[in-house]
Amino acid sequence: MCAHTPLRIDVAAEESPKRTTPSVVVRLLRRVERSEGLDPAVGAMEPVAGRIVANERVRGLLHGDATGIPLHVIFTDLPLGAWFMAQFLDLFPEDGTRRAATRLVGLGVVAAVPTALTGWAEWARADRGARRVGIAHATTNAVGTLMFIGSWAARSHSHHDLGVRLGRLGGLVLLVGSLLGGYMRSDRQAVPDTGHVANQRPNQEGSCRCTE
Repeated sequence: MCAHTPLRIDVAAEESPKRTTPSVVVRLLRRVERSEGLDPAVGAMEPVAGRIVANERVRGLLHGDATGIPLHVIFTDLPLGAWFMAQFLDLFPEDGTRRAATRLVGLGVVAAVPTALTGWAEWARADRGARRVGIAHATTNAVGTLMFIGSWAARSHSHHDLGVRLGRLGGLVLLVGSLLGGYMRSDRQAVPDTGHVANQRPNQEGSCRCTE
């Protein structure tokens, strides 16, 4: 056996972090984040979101101060779960599953209301870049919700096939909305909660915790 062989360590490899090129999707999301064209919509929604979180107790409840989990994170499971379960039931032709799918679509439409309100409460404490992404997220989800409203109306008036097609299209739109929402939560840093959105002046350029 040989004597103790010095252990060779590539110090340069350890000290230099591996840099990866952002994916096409991430680059597109960052373009949305930096799009000043969304600022008028941001400015229009700031007073609305500010009123939602104006009360300190309501704000603490919506932001999940006691649990560390914002209500919006919990509420998003309700409409998405109902709508995608309805699409699963659409795979079966029985009358009973059709009625169940119609009820699930309706449940999702109802649940979308508190989900949207809690979402705006989260949006209220985000920085400027996240608010831009949030506008795109909310718009996409609104379009998807309208499609599911149409799906429920079609199903309720015996136009089941049309309702199924609208639901599937709405599901695809919501996947885009979920991507935008996931980017906001994973790659954004919230502004300290001061309680009055209208008086906050977030960083106009936005800030990203990751480096390009």
